[in-house]
Amino acid sequence: MLVKEKIVIGISGVTNAGKTSLSLRLQKALPNCKVIHQDDFFKPPEEVVVDSNGFYQYDVITALNMDAMMNVVNAWIKDPSGFKELPSESHITSQPLQYDPDAPHILLIEGFLMYTYRPLLNVFDLRYLLTVPFDEAKRRRSTRVYCPEDPPGYFEGHVWPMYLEHKEEIRSLGVDIEPYLDGTNPPDELFRLAYDDISAKVRRLSSGV
Repeated sequence: MLVKEKIVIGISGVTNAGKTSLSLRLQKALPNCKVIHQDDFFKPPEEVVVDSNGFYQYDVITALNMDAMMNVVNAWIKDPSGFKELPSESHITSQPLQYDPDAPHILLIEGFLMYTYRPLLNVFDLRYLLTVPFDEAKRRRSTRVYCPEDPPGYFEGHVWPMYLEHKEEIRSLGVDIEPYLDGTNPPDELFRLAYDDISAKVRRLSSGV
C-alpha cells in the first residue's frame, strides 16, 4: 500500500512563463496525472474591477472564482480515479494519458495566483514557480491575443506590478517553493528539469521517506 496515494503539485509563475505548456507535457509523462488550469476560473469581464486607468484588474485573486476552483480541486481529492477534467479547447491534449495501478494519482494545478490563497495553498505537496525577466515576459505577452485585449501600458501598469507583489507576498509568508524554474530555458531542458525533480520527490512521498 502506498503511503502517499494522492499527490498535488502546483506550477505557478509570471504570465507567459510556460506554465500551461509545461503542465500539459508533464501530464503526458507522469502516470495517473490530471491538470486543473486556474485560467478556467476567471470571472466574466463585467465582474472584474476596472481601475482609474481603465485597466481590468485581472491579475488579482478577486478576478477569479476561487470557490469554484476549490470545488473542482476537492472533487479530485475525493475521487481522483473518477475525476473528469474541465473541457477547455486551449488545453486539449493530443496523446493518451498514462495509467499505472501501482502509482499514486497526481494532480497538477497551474496558474499565476496560487501560493497566497490559503485554502489552495494547504493542499499542495510540491510547489514550483516559473520565472522570466520583465523584457521576456513582455515580449511573450505581446504575441498573445486576450479578450479583452491589453490596452497600451497594461503590462507595465498592472500585470508586472501585480506579479512582483504576489511574489513578495509568497516570500513574506514563508511559502515553501521547490527550486525556481527558469522559464527562459529551452522547453526540452525545462521539462527534463521539472520531470526529474518531480519524479524523485513523488517516489519519496510515496515511500514515506
